[in-house]
Amino acid sequence: MTSVRTQFRIAALLEALSWAGLLVGMYCKYGAMNNPIGVQVMGPVHGVLFVIYVIAALRLAREARWSLAVTALALLASVPPFTTWLFERWVIKRG
Repeated sequence: MTSVRTQFRIAALLEALSWAGLLVGMYCKYGAMNNPIGVQVMGPVHGVLFVIYVIAALRLAREARWSLAVTALALLASVPPFTTWLFERWVIKRG
């Protein structure tokens, strides 16, 4: 079984990658192709990965005894594109 830390790292990376897929889907829907299939596929995928990231962040916050500010930052990182991956890198460097 993988550690909570490893689960968080994977969740952060996958959530960031799903943002990329969703942005490509939005470009296809509203831009070049006028085709909603990318958003129809990546929207739910991103939604599930978002929830998994939030759960993983809360589990790691509890295990690592993050402060309320760091925990809030982890949760806020899930909103802008690719920020979960940046936050994960910061947390790993910080220890």
